[in-house]
Amino acid sequence: MGQKQQQPNPDPLPEPKKRRRVGFSNIDAGVEANDCTKIYLVSRKEEVGTSDGFCISPVDLNSFFEEDGKIYGYQGLKITIWISSISFHAHADITFQGTSDGGKGITDLKSALEKIFGETLLENKNDFLQTFSTENNFISSAVSTGEKLQNKASNGHISHFNSNSEAASSDLEVVRMVVGNLAAGHLYSHLVPLVLLLVDGSNPIDVTDPSWELYLLIQKKMDQPEKPQHLLLGFTAVYRFYRYPQGSRLRLSQILVLPPYQHKGYGSYIVEVLSNVAISENVYDLTVEEPLDYFQHVRTCYDVKRLLAFDPAQSAVKSAVMRLKQGKLSKKTCVPRFLPPPDVVEDVRKTLKINKKQFLQCWEILIYLGLDPLEKHMEDYVTIISNRVKADILGKDSETVGKQVIDVPSVHDEEMSFVMFRSQNSKVGGVQMDEDQAKTQGEQLQQLVDERIEDVKLIAQKVSQKHV
Repeated sequence: MGQKQQQPNPDPLPEPKKRRRVGFSNIDAGVEANDCTKIYLVSRKEEVGTSDGFCISPVDLNSFFEEDGKIYGYQGLKITIWISSISFHAHADITFQGTSDGGKGITDLKSALEKIFGETLLENKNDFLQTFSTENNFISSAVSTGEKLQNKASNGHISHFNSNSEAASSDLEVVRMVVGNLAAGHLYSHLVPLVLLLVDGSNPIDVTDPSWELYLLIQKKMDQPEKPQHLLLGFTAVYRFYRYPQGSRLRLSQILVLPPYQHKGYGSYIVEVLSNVAISENVYDLTVEEPLDYFQHVRTCYDVKRLLAFDPAQSAVKSAVMRLKQGKLSKKTCVPRFLPPPDVVEDVRKTLKINKKQFLQCWEILIYLGLDPLEKHMEDYVTIISNRVKADILGKDSETVGKQVIDVPSVHDEEMSFVMFRSQNSKVGGVQMDEDQAKTQGEQLQQLVDERIEDVKLIAQKVSQKHV
């Protein structure tokens, strides 16, 4: 059976059109500001344009750029910023290979830098270089209206400087300025960029509020006695609170020692001056607003030294140490807190202006220093620290362990009628912590205890030769 043959189509169909290929460019991933920026603190115009200045490490530059902290639209971007340690003006040198919008626009670098530096940012390099001569007396002029609080030769005071001839030939002085006046506000406005860059989580203070006080640590260089130069080594901003009925309290809010002068004892010197101010002016106490770990270490070292020479505190410490040596605290189910007597806490506040929270930090170190022999009583001491840490972290929650609330019939308001009692088991609201959660919690608490013990040992080594 034959198949029907198809006749050829006289008009063949045209070939399908080729589709145009569309290319997609790579999406711009951006670059973090911290990775493409270098900042130098310079004291001479010859250091500008070089890497001879002191390179500083900002806390976090990314927070000033875009929402995700990145810079977009630049290839091969390099930002170099020089800050004058004479007038605290700044200049930025920005170089890049090219720009292109990779989907997230092109970051406005000028606007971002102005968020940090404000009016101190000079766009023209020559204008910036001229400030090293035209603004040479910026600090001297600014502090001339302030109150000199303390003048002490750095030689013999700052132990780290005994071999530093430059520091030994200079004098240190601390000048207090009330922020409400024009000179103090103008000076602080030049310091704001350093506050933003180097003080973690800090915001500028209100320069119109006269309750703010600046304490400026100045180094007077006598290379040319007829024309001494004043250098700013560091500063702190302190707020003076009113306390009823006629008193005041001092709260240290910001403190910064400029990077080239850090780890040389200047921070401790500023703390000493502030403590002397608090005592001489008989304020209620001196507190610190959210101290960073390193500053808290410096502060505690200074306060422990003072407490070692304060007889009421030492008498209380000896009594606490004697009680600690009486028995194995680690074997007891209920470990006492070994807190200082309330009257000693009050004496310390009145005389040394150390508030209770800070005194309790120092108290643990004072007990550690009083242990002799140390190895024999270290286990009991660790038990005290562990007990305190657990009480601080779990105290509020642990007090509710085993407590239950049930409604009871009443002829009065039904919503106000209940009984609270403590059950014998460790359940809270019918929910019990499982084994893994308890283990994790225990490990975290132990880590906190270990860290605290290390802090105590480190401070003890610095304030007493016995524990070196």
